[in-house]
Amino acid sequence: MLYVHDIWVNWFEGEENGYNVCHFHEWRKSDSIELLDQIPVIYVEADLFNYIENDLQDIPRDLLDLVFERAYLKKQHQRIPLDHAFIMTEGVHTMVVDTLGYEIPIRKSRMIPRQERLVLELIKSRKPQEFTFNNKKQDKQYHILSLQPQYMLGLTRKERQLKHLLMLMLDQLNQSKRIDELRYWLTEWTPAQYEVIQEMDFEQGFQQLVSEVKQGWSARHDEICEKMAKGQPFFEKLWEMEQKKQNAIKSI
Repeated sequence: MLYVHDIWVNWFEGEENGYNVCHFHEWRKSDSIELLDQIPVIYVEADLFNYIENDLQDIPRDLLDLVFERAYLKKQHQRIPLDHAFIMTEGVHTMVVDTLGYEIPIRKSRMIPRQERLVLELIKSRKPQEFTFNNKKQDKQYHILSLQPQYMLGLTRKERQLKHLLMLMLDQLNQSKRIDELRYWLTEWTPAQYEVIQEMDFEQGFQQLVSEVKQGWSARHDEICEKMAKGQPFFEKLWEMEQKKQNAIKSI
């Protein structure tokens, strides 16, 4: 089995979509960075890599058995064994995974560039291992709180966080079914359509608002997100927290 040592990780917990597992250039000083003393490297097929990266389904049992207690966390001069932690690669990308003792990829991390290059060089002359897993044929179900990758890719970490906050507030709006509130926010978004908006029913207006705001990110998105959060303590706190955070790289 292949191993690498002294690997820095920045765990993102419970993330179903790979676009929320931030790359090194988006790591922040406030993130919790850990050092793994040792971790196995598993060369997998591309479909398994995508399955683990972009879902929270069961990891193949034979893969879990293969890496059982082969990884160690370095903490205060101690080596702490991890049940099922490993680096996976399909030959182009890498991801560090830890199940926290379960059978699903609870924690995921990207790698720092030089360590990623080391892993890719390590498997260069090897062939991927085959593992049996339930690769669902149907398309993954995306929704307002788990947007398709095309609506998140290209955005900064802050923009992705704010877009998720905006979708949380839109979901709450959808639960309330208040047509007056919906028309107000739709008019804030597209004031030139005021007269048309007044004739819309809730479903029609809501679908238009979501379909438009989920495209990209701009000053208009920033503005409506701030306005919708204002006066709602939970959402306002999330907004304020995101404004204070710095997209700074942890010094390693």
